[in-house]
Amino acid sequence: MNILVLNGSPAGEESITLQTLKYLEILHPEHEWRVIHAARRIRAMEKDFSEAKEHLQWAELLIFAYPVYTFLVPSQLHRFLQLMEESGLDFSGKFVTQVSTSKHFYDSTAHEFIRENCLDLGLSYIPGLSADMEDLLSEQGRKDARQFFEHLMFSTERGYTQKKAAPEVFEAPVPLNEASLPREAVKKRTDKKVVLVADLPPENSRLQSMISRFQEVLPYECSLINIYDFPFAGGCLGCFHCASDGKCIYKDGFDSFLRDRIQSADATVYAFSVQEHSMGVRFKTYDDRQFCNGHRTVTMGSPVGYLADGMLSREENLRTMLHARAGVGGNYLAGIACSEDPAVDAAIDRMSAELSYALECGYTQPADFYGAGGKKIFRDLIYQMQGLMREDHRFYKKHGFYDDFPQKHRGKIMAMYLVGGMMRNKKLQKKMGGKMSEGMLMPYAKVLKKAEEERT
Repeated sequence: MNILVLNGSPAGEESITLQTLKYLEILHPEHEWRVIHAARRIRAMEKDFSEAKEHLQWAELLIFAYPVYTFLVPSQLHRFLQLMEESGLDFSGKFVTQVSTSKHFYDSTAHEFIRENCLDLGLSYIPGLSADMEDLLSEQGRKDARQFFEHLMFSTERGYTQKKAAPEVFEAPVPLNEASLPREAVKKRTDKKVVLVADLPPENSRLQSMISRFQEVLPYECSLINIYDFPFAGGCLGCFHCASDGKCIYKDGFDSFLRDRIQSADATVYAFSVQEHSMGVRFKTYDDRQFCNGHRTVTMGSPVGYLADGMLSREENLRTMLHARAGVGGNYLAGIACSEDPAVDAAIDRMSAELSYALECGYTQPADFYGAGGKKIFRDLIYQMQGLMREDHRFYKKHGFYDDFPQKHRGKIMAMYLVGGMMRNKKLQKKMGGKMSEGMLMPYAKVLKKAEEERT
């Protein structure tokens, strides 16, 4: 079988996720294997997609391989999916699956995102493998990978796949009733700062109307920040350059823009159009680049709301992510108003009232599964890696995230202190160059070498 691995990691060849596919390739030389570094080379592919198109035509089985970034795939892989759709290729008759690595932090929403988009493309989908980053280093993890591939072949041979159901008839979203806007401007308070972060292209008058309505009825001054106009230099590279000082390797100013203009607010509302079963590529880039704050929920306690243009009622996975974004961030979700709602004006008015109440009364809600589960996954991770992620560790200690924490991994903790000390030494950092990634890959190289030896 012709197997094409779509590597969605910005690290390219140095991707930890990719090591699992290399391991499977060593064990299964009876198949033809190729790799496209979809995330690493996304800028070049935007200019010329012909080489990728040739590989996609050649493939019988596509495997998306990626690390999970903030509930979904990296923004670069999101963009690659768009290019696949724009290519005009016929994907019917081809199989597709996925392999991800993470700490199981919302890997379920990432897998569902890939599944939904692959079904839209006409691909025959087979459930994938969600692995911990270090699974390949354990015998059980390698066994899981082998069994995943065996089941994958079993499914392709018998055609046991998921395919897109008959297309539903979608109704156009109901346009806003401009006449229902308040005739008299609401008196504005300035003692709290509210920002509205939007991905608003000039042609989207419906979303603009929703934003105008919200700004009119909210009894606070609300500034609009349109990330559609922000000059992103690229998506998050996962390079950990920001781990010690919070400064992004890109020089586009996003880190200070985020902290000074958005995260300094007392409340935040997000406005977007439903695209590719998500908030769109630009918002994905925005979310990923917030990694300059590490894993610190710096807006914890402030309310949030959403204005969505599109058929959000048909997007269960996206609705889950919107609730999860609020839950993980420790934010009270004041509401989600959508343009498809015939009573959208009333929904916007209610969200404004809920947001105002939360601001005035300091109202929050206890964490549900979305927030508590996400917090505990990262609590475990940060405690082990406190030597490298020092600011995250301080934040977690200050806010009592370790209060119910039973685990101690002293060996790993000391190793991370050593690595963190090396990373903060500028001279040593310069000497090391790109060897940090090489060091991280060394244990995986041993696994691959052992697999080669066992096969021969």
